[in-house]
Amino acid sequence: MSDLAEQTRAATAADTDTAFLIGDTMTGGYGSGGPDILHDCTIAVNPGEIAVIVGPNGAGKSTAMKAVFGMLNVRQGAVRLDGEDITSLTPQARVAKGMGFVPQTSNIFTSMTVEENLEMGAFIRRDDIRNTMEQVYDLFPILRDKRRQAAGELSGGQRQQVAVGRALMTQPKVLMLDEPTAGVSPIVMDELFDRIIEVSRTGIPILMVEQNARQALEIADKGYVLVQGRNAYTGTGKELLADPEVRKSFLGG
Repeated sequence: MSDLAEQTRAATAADTDTAFLIGDTMTGGYGSGGPDILHDCTIAVNPGEIAVIVGPNGAGKSTAMKAVFGMLNVRQGAVRLDGEDITSLTPQARVAKGMGFVPQTSNIFTSMTVEENLEMGAFIRRDDIRNTMEQVYDLFPILRDKRRQAAGELSGGQRQQVAVGRALMTQPKVLMLDEPTAGVSPIVMDELFDRIIEVSRTGIPILMVEQNARQALEIADKGYVLVQGRNAYTGTGKELLADPEVRKSFLGG
């Protein structure tokens, strides 16, 4: 077994023991009779960490995140949040438990204002949401400036800030982002990553699927490279960026 393969096996085993959020050795696919897309796949994240899932197209990256969020039939393995087995819960029940999920597309209400979108994010809360909204505006100052504007009129990067802000309005225990920089310019990507780092510094664990693998691994505390629904490599962002096999196979050399 190669050094990195051994390291991956050890890292995923360690995740299983201690992680705040973990999809543990998940095997499954869509529907009750569909083929398995994930095969013994483990992904995990802890408070204050950014964990990134990368890999080639069709590797099962978004599928793994959807499995953790309850949008996939996990036939083997388990999903645990803060020590509680939530494998059988619906996505709605997982939101109530503290999972915030931002899908890649259709993640805002375009006809509503920015502020109305944020208010919709707090639909499960019964307390005063004004402090949380101020925190979101502090994180994303452009949203404060545009709070009365229809969200559909915003740029792609600003829409993503609305989507992340709306998820934060639930006061999640963990934030999951499915390709947050898809379709935005490199400058906007850098800005979004800066904001994501700021969110993680508040202590919220962030689990993120990203096509921009190199840039994502640069901000990642932990990285998972998936290939055909399996863990191929696991390590810190720096370890994966430095590994010649990962660089050659997934990062363009």
